[in-house]
Amino acid sequence: MNWKELYRIYREERLAVHKRGGRKRALGTRAPMAIRQGPKQRRSLDFLSDALSCGRRFRVLCVIDDFSRECLATVVDTSISGVSRTIPLCLDPRPE
Repeated sequence: MNWKELYRIYREERLAVHKRGGRKRALGTRAPMAIRQGPKQRRSLDFLSDALSCGRRFRVLCVIDDFSRECLATVVDTSISGVSRTIPLCLDPRPE
């Protein structure tokens, strides 16, 4: 059923046609991200998900330094629910 037919049926039944809202766009201008000058300035989190041969799913949380592209920490678990507990362990200061 196309939208014209649906609209005609709604009009015959005197129902209101619900129109979808448009695409949401960002307001204002965005500030550019600061350029990385050295390691340990900005890190990224990346979640990966896969399944074992028995069907159980597992997730991997990777913490990556954006400047050196080094993987600072990797956490593998069937459910990573305590990300707020895991992140401080990953971000401990390390010697240069």
